[in-house]
Amino acid sequence: MVAATETETPPANDRRDGSARPFSAFERLVAWRYLKPRRKEASVSIVTIISLVGVTLGVAALIIVMAVMNGFRAELLDRILGLNGHLVISPIERSLDDYEAVAGRVAKLPGVEMVMPIVEGQALATGNVGAGAGVLVRGVRGEDFVELKSISGNIKEGSVEAYLTGDGVAIGSRMALDLGLVIGDRIKVISPEGDVTPFGTTPRVKSYPVRAIFEMGMSEYDRSIIFMPLEEAQLYFNQEGEAQVIEVFVDDPDAVDAFQVAIEKAAERPIFVSDWRQRNQAFFSALIIERNAMFLILSIVVLVASLNIISSLIMMVKEKARGVAILRTMGATQASVMRIFIMAGIGVGFVGTAAGFLLGLLICLNIRSIQRLMNWMAGADVWDPTIRFLSEIPARINPYETFAVVVLSLSLSLLAAILPAWRAAKLDPVEALRYE
Repeated sequence: MVAATETETPPANDRRDGSARPFSAFERLVAWRYLKPRRKEASVSIVTIISLVGVTLGVAALIIVMAVMNGFRAELLDRILGLNGHLVISPIERSLDDYEAVAGRVAKLPGVEMVMPIVEGQALATGNVGAGAGVLVRGVRGEDFVELKSISGNIKEGSVEAYLTGDGVAIGSRMALDLGLVIGDRIKVISPEGDVTPFGTTPRVKSYPVRAIFEMGMSEYDRSIIFMPLEEAQLYFNQEGEAQVIEVFVDDPDAVDAFQVAIEKAAERPIFVSDWRQRNQAFFSALIIERNAMFLILSIVVLVASLNIISSLIMMVKEKARGVAILRTMGATQASVMRIFIMAGIGVGFVGTAAGFLLGLLICLNIRSIQRLMNWMAGADVWDPTIRFLSEIPARINPYETFAVVVLSLSLSLLAAILPAWRAAKLDPVEALRYE
């Protein structure tokens, strides 16, 4: 009867402090006391602090790198689509000698923002200094140049009005710096496809005054592109009355598939339509692969930090063996002991994750200032735009990816805490107290 009564009646301490409830105040209190640093348990405290710092740095690094990768892709996409059309109309069977009529019909389609006939070609440009550089000459209409806000909205020297006079060109800021050109100077453009003579084809050489200098913030474009009036480009490349392609800008670049059939019908002539995803597929696919690879690699950093949680908890179980045995003799169940150590492990993971989230968010929001500070400390540009295309480090936080990072860190912390907590729950009170 006594045994039956002891089995059916919960221990007094369970009824008093409510430890029978999962994650009760009693269990939270014990878990917190186990995490508090004590002089006698310096080694446990040091390992716990290392685990906390490891989780913090791992989460922060993962958030920062993913934000920079997202910002890099978004900035490149904005720059590329800000200069190049979302869809490109190329002629089939005959040249685009009717480009004005085709452009007019396509421009009337719903969702089409701008239609831009283009004549372009490779050339060599020389200025006041330097040996010259290979450039891409793009001939566009004056009204299209004005609508191209990525260029006309970023004029650093000169003006759009001066360019629209039609007797000069617009060049990028890095090209102007490389060739030593300022507004009013003449840039010499040399094309291998010149006039045909009895002695062969002679290069075509012509000089143009610089009327505008733009800066997109993408070094590849700022260094290599020359904008020229469409009529002048037609004469220079021997394509009078023709356009090479027609670029179409739409209001939703991600929905270009919906425009292809309508554009083919509106053209009323044989054409081939390609979109920006097809023309830049390899480039953006490489960015996606790189981003996924970085996420996987940095997730391993968080995993290693979580393994440190296992080490700290195992040491804690050994140090607290006597206390765990006393709790068991006072009526604490195995499940209660297991929950205590799980909360201790999750506590380290939660604090580390929260600190890492705040640190990553702080760095991402101030990354431009950090870049300028690093440039000042290094005495040089640590972010070379000639290598990385963009002039500044971009960072764009994706809420869903950040949430995934937080969940990943907390999940690994939980998994890391299960094994030491299970070992603590299986601890035999008799063995633990035998030599006490």
